[in-house]
Amino acid sequence: MEMPISVRLDKKTETLLEETAKVLRANKTQVIKRSLSDYCSHILMEKRRRPYDLIEDLLGKRGSGIGDLSIRSEEILRKTFRRKG
Repeated sequence: MEMPISVRLDKKTETLLEETAKVLRANKTQVIKRSLSDYCSHILMEKRRRPYDLIEDLLGKRGSGIGDLSIRSEEILRKTFRRKG
């Protein structure tokens, strides 16, 4: 069962909606449903991410080959962050 909803749009958003519907050859309801679903899914995925997920690509899966990694870890991590930034 679908839930009816009413939304007031400013002129800019209304125009954007109409142009998007025209390009997709869809009606405004279809565009709103798809946009809302995509937006909410994106937000929920971002909120569910763990801190580890944010730096996973910075962490090695196997040995690093760096013999003094435990001693110089802060320096090495800072260099890695600078390269990523």
